[in-house]
Amino acid sequence: MARYVFITGGVVSSLGKGIASAALGALLQARGYRVRLRKLDPYLNVDPGTMSPTQHGEVFVTDDGAETDLDLGHYERFTGRSATKTDNITTGRIYKNIIDKERRGDYLGATVQVIPHVTNEIKNFVTEGNEGYDFVLCEIGGTVGDIEAMPFIEAIRQLGNELPRNSAVFVHLTLMPYIPAAGELKTKPTQHSVKELQAMGIHPNILLVRADREIPEPERRKLSLFCNVRESAVIQALDAASIYDVPIAYHKEGLDDEVLAAFGIEPAPQPRMERWEEVSRRIHNPEGEVTIAIVGKYTGLKDAYKSLIEALYHGGIANQVKVKLDWIESEIFEKEDPSPYLEKVHGILVPGGFGERGSEGKIQAAKFARERKVPYFGICFGMQMAVVEAARNLAGVEKASSTEFGKTSEPVVGLMTEWVKGNELEKRSASGDLGGTMRLGAYRAVLHKDTKIADIYGSTEISERHRHRYEVNVDYKERLENCGLVFSGMSPDGVLPETIEYPDHPWFVGVQYHPELKSRPFEPHPLFASFIEAAVEQSRFV
Repeated sequence: MARYVFITGGVVSSLGKGIASAALGALLQARGYRVRLRKLDPYLNVDPGTMSPTQHGEVFVTDDGAETDLDLGHYERFTGRSATKTDNITTGRIYKNIIDKERRGDYLGATVQVIPHVTNEIKNFVTEGNEGYDFVLCEIGGTVGDIEAMPFIEAIRQLGNELPRNSAVFVHLTLMPYIPAAGELKTKPTQHSVKELQAMGIHPNILLVRADREIPEPERRKLSLFCNVRESAVIQALDAASIYDVPIAYHKEGLDDEVLAAFGIEPAPQPRMERWEEVSRRIHNPEGEVTIAIVGKYTGLKDAYKSLIEALYHGGIANQVKVKLDWIESEIFEKEDPSPYLEKVHGILVPGGFGERGSEGKIQAAKFARERKVPYFGICFGMQMAVVEAARNLAGVEKASSTEFGKTSEPVVGLMTEWVKGNELEKRSASGDLGGTMRLGAYRAVLHKDTKIADIYGSTEISERHRHRYEVNVDYKERLENCGLVFSGMSPDGVLPETIEYPDHPWFVGVQYHPELKSRPFEPHPLFASFIEAAVEQSRFV
């Protein structure tokens, strides 16, 4: 039977519950346990699919087509286990399920209330489908005391009582701020946070305390005394140079030992940390450095590109080089010459995005990379803009554009209205809902032999995750290929372009899918490894 670890956060948001949960999962996995991680989000959106990346960060997409919280990306990267749509749920989804049941009459005339109906729905989500796992780690989004998180806190409180003895452990992540004027770390914020949690009926077994410096023993004893937690269970979580140092750091502090002790598992098998030590070694001992320009439209919030950033770092790990990121707002290139910004970089990456804003700047970035022979990686929207650039400047289609930007006489990129998923035909309309209506999840693609991308993958058949509503129009394929742009990968039915490249370019690849979603620190995605390798080669000439 699975044991449950519930991770809550206090004092302030953005403390890193996702990284903490992922790192703990990695440590338990390193001991030979089978681990599942799940995220409970308190917002009312059914999923984050319609939320702006500048508000909530990137939308992580699973193989089975769920749009989820970005923390699921951390879970996948740290454990290597592919998440599913049942690993993330929101208050919106919970309430939608309940209202659907109420409309069907499933509650047999009962008055539907937060307790027990909402909490029961949450408990059912947490406990279902966990056969075969030793540990299920559930991260509760938000901060203790937030009104929207209360049903989740109440649900895990009930589970703490209902699950068999020694089957539930509560880990509370808090902040211990340093006050320069006083010259000391302060315990009071954590005390208040734990008091708030205790008032809701939950007594944390372990405190994971974020701090920017070593926590002295007297302060640890004080937290232990006033928070009613064993002194050994007050674990300091210091800032790390890399998120991939966190599993090693937490193990040294004894987090995994304390969790297993709280479950009564003593002695526990020792963890095998070799792969994390090797990743850390490569990060901290680079043999060179490359600079990658990311030309995007959400550069004000780096979390909008979280998986992309990590995948680039993974490419650096694969080549044992440090990857420096140069963030460039694409709108700048609509007013200024891109040369001063791009002539010193070793690679240019144009990521996914939505809407017309900044699109002309991305087209200019693709043009610069093509003409100057700088390695270029276009992902989703970045591929589409590279195709529009080729249509305008190589194929003579001066008005080439995307229907995403409005009506156009040359729809080089257009709205998909139907496509094949498995054995079924999916259909969408321009006037339909925005949420959950894109081409989502894993789809197969067929790569042509003797192309760069087939050589990178070492295969002509791949499966990658998609999240988009528009596609390159295959009607322009022949005209573009006559100008040197090769459509090196297509959907199995030959209708949807999946990858493009220039054979006469050192490294110019565009993909309609999102390869960053499947990259891992100990298994970098081949496209990112190859892109950074090309950037290393470019650095010898810049």
